[in-house]
Amino acid sequence: MSSVTTTPGRVPGIDAASAAPRTLAESVADPEVIGKFVLLAGATVFLFWNWIYAQHQHSWGNGDWSHAYMVPLISAYLLWQVRRDFDAAAKGVFWPGLLPVAMGIWCHVFFTVGIPNHLGQGLSLILTVFGVALLLLGTAAMRSLFLPIGYLFFAITLPQQVMIRITFPLQQIAAEGAWVLLRVLGIQADLVGNTIHVLNTKTLVTTPLDVAQACSGMRMLIAFIALGTAVGLVASRMWWKRVALISLGVPVALGLNMVRVAVLGILSLWDADLSQGEAHTFIGTVLLVPGFFIYMGVVWALNRAVPEQQEGPA
Repeated sequence: MSSVTTTPGRVPGIDAASAAPRTLAESVADPEVIGKFVLLAGATVFLFWNWIYAQHQHSWGNGDWSHAYMVPLISAYLLWQVRRDFDAAAKGVFWPGLLPVAMGIWCHVFFTVGIPNHLGQGLSLILTVFGVALLLLGTAAMRSLFLPIGYLFFAITLPQQVMIRITFPLQQIAAEGAWVLLRVLGIQADLVGNTIHVLNTKTLVTTPLDVAQACSGMRMLIAFIALGTAVGLVASRMWWKRVALISLGVPVALGLNMVRVAVLGILSLWDADLSQGEAHTFIGTVLLVPGFFIYMGVVWALNRAVPEQQEGPA
């Protein structure tokens, strides 16, 4: 009768390397995992292709929604940031995950055939992705995946009805704030509704600046909330700091939108055409840079006041 020699702490017939759980980096480099991911991603793209193409049409060449292309990359980075928590979580098939998968697919069909709605289709896609991850990985792993998947919401264009109802008061705030800035700078300007009439004192020519057409406060608000959420999730693991940084998106967006309109008013003194067309979109994109540094300054101040905890769940 033959005897089996075993090493303490090891199970006979199982290699230690294969028994140890793989990290996220090792899984990403595994051809089998890559193949499964490509298969699942291909099936998802095939099922939601109409929505993906419609979102591409909303975002391509539109500075107000072009940030949608960056959202999946930010979600991937958020997952990479919590890879240690993800690696340590127990993983396994969780069959109740079939429920959100079925609900996501059903909702997609409903919002495509029954009541066509772009936002509903996008939320159905996120619900389906959440369900697939829950089904294949289990509840423990979803603690690390919940925020990266939820962040995909910022890639969805809001309905036009919502934009119209909320944009007008935001544009009114931007018009009034920009008018005050112009007057402080010594520029002659009158405010009538959402229109600022900028007077060139040298030529005595008045240029009307229609804020409703020149700026879209709601879209800038969404972009800055998305930026603040990304910075909050990446730069901090403390929930109250994340809430503070996300909430900061509203005043930053409103303030920079006032600056945006004021800059357009100043440019109109040299060339009235600069207050129309693509100029407002370009200036809005440029203002994302100081907005980002404002967030970084707030993160620095918060971390100086209350240092980040090195350990503990987010």
